[in-house]
Amino acid sequence: MTTRIDTRFAALKAQNRPALVTFVMAGDPDPATALEVLKSLPAAGADVIELGMPFSDPMADGVAIQLAGQRALAAGQTLARTLEMVETFRKDDQDTPIILMGYYNPIFIYGVERFLADAVKVGVDGLIVVDLPAEEDEELCIPALEAGLNFIRLTTPTTDDQRLPTVLRNTSGFVYYVSMTGITGAAIKNRAAVGEAVQRIKAHTDLPVAVGFGIKTSEDAEKIGKDADGIVVGSVLVNAIAESLEGGKATRVTVPAVTDLVSALAAGVRRARA
Repeated sequence: MTTRIDTRFAALKAQNRPALVTFVMAGDPDPATALEVLKSLPAAGADVIELGMPFSDPMADGVAIQLAGQRALAAGQTLARTLEMVETFRKDDQDTPIILMGYYNPIFIYGVERFLADAVKVGVDGLIVVDLPAEEDEELCIPALEAGLNFIRLTTPTTDDQRLPTVLRNTSGFVYYVSMTGITGAAIKNRAAVGEAVQRIKAHTDLPVAVGFGIKTSEDAEKIGKDADGIVVGSVLVNAIAESLEGGKATRVTVPAVTDLVSALAAGVRRARA
């Protein structure tokens, strides 16, 4: 079965350019503004969208994304509302892939079978669940694949050649390479090492490899995009939302703050192999 994610990466490969994958937190800073941001991403240049499922105890996220999750939860965001957001988005956009990214706890509480059925129904394409290792594939990964969703796994600089086949075994859609050890939002120190890591992963899989963590500027996107099949950008977008708020509330510059950045990053991605 071919998903929107497969179709989009194949189309971009034919154009010889990497994908721009953008992360925003569902419900941040409030449900209405978050939906507006989500709807504006494709026109600004996002090829794939990761939508964060807010969770009270994130462990891989840096401060920016933690705060985004807290704002969303405070504004009443739930997993059910996040699924509704995707459903609303799909009324106008049937092509842009959407991946839900987060932690297993909210899915477990929602109920795995119910969650997967609802996710497919509203038009979700894939899942990234950062706290479920490959050893727990029966829990969510296998049922998700059987339901027709891609299950995207993270690899890191510490995923060695011995571990990599286990991590890749049930991965689909693309492989998400975390460019550093640590949390989201830090800076990439060695771009050459990232390129080498991408090539090492490609020796083990035919899947596209997208690089995330630490990509902040158009220049970063251009340089990392020379080697990677996709560039994942999150913290800098979430920060743009945070910096646009007044008294914790959205302003008229909140949506443009995100779309302007996405447009600049998209321009960087397009220059990567020009």
